[in-house]
Amino acid sequence: MNTAPSSSAKEARRALGIRLRDLRKEAGLTARELAASTGKHYTRVSKIENGTQAPTDHDIREWCRACSANDQIPDLIASLRAVESAYLEFRRQSRAGMKRVLGAHTLKRYEQTSFFRIYEHNVIPGLFQTGEYSAAMLSFWIKFLGTANDVEEAVAVRMERQRVLYRSGKRFAVLLEEQALRTWFGDGEIQAGQLGRLLELMALPNIFLGIIPLMTQRVTVASAGFWIFDDILAALETPTASIEVTQPSEVQLYARMFEALKVSAVFGREARALIVKALGELNE
Repeated sequence: MNTAPSSSAKEARRALGIRLRDLRKEAGLTARELAASTGKHYTRVSKIENGTQAPTDHDIREWCRACSANDQIPDLIASLRAVESAYLEFRRQSRAGMKRVLGAHTLKRYEQTSFFRIYEHNVIPGLFQTGEYSAAMLSFWIKFLGTANDVEEAVAVRMERQRVLYRSGKRFAVLLEEQALRTWFGDGEIQAGQLGRLLELMALPNIFLGIIPLMTQRVTVASAGFWIFDDILAALETPTASIEVTQPSEVQLYARMFEALKVSAVFGREARALIVKALGELNE
């Protein structure tokens, strides 16, 4: 996902225009008829459909009303929100340091979320990381992105964010591939501390931790780790971008994927046994 934000926005706007055009055609309306029904000039309808002009929330609501497709309004407005903000470039954000990438907007989202669903395939999620593990991992990204070395401040931000784990009313369903237990950041001592931290956290009553074992028959695989915040937002990260999905139907697809992955996971004593096994192998 190395597409520049301006290009991504154009593509998203074009895709939104196509969806609106399809609604119009399904309703049996010409562009001029839709324009007359919504009080727009027909050239504006054309510009919206061709992706050269973005619609407003009002445009979408009126468009759907004219096409008898009010049920499409939430998804279309969510798509509109994503036009300019689906891709947030790490490099642009990180010019001010990794602390900016991990910043206040993310903390606010965590505070507003009641139910977190988290899937990671090769790392321990930030909310569960020790400071040492986090520092070792973030040090790589600081070098990779060529940003200012503010690893101490960035780790402090991540540790501050972990307070949400102990807040009343917060629930966490977490799925880890067993590989995540065996991916080292730093030395064996750091890895041991991280695995010990996992054992402590999975004892909390609001944390439901599952592990998908290596070499096991499974229903599906996911191409990347992802987080779901309530049923409002799904987020995933690539090496250069943070992608946020807000379209309700797409968020539900991530929720369905989470449930499919859960089928292959083990929980409770079996999950703890896998962590203890990985911890024991550090000394072999």
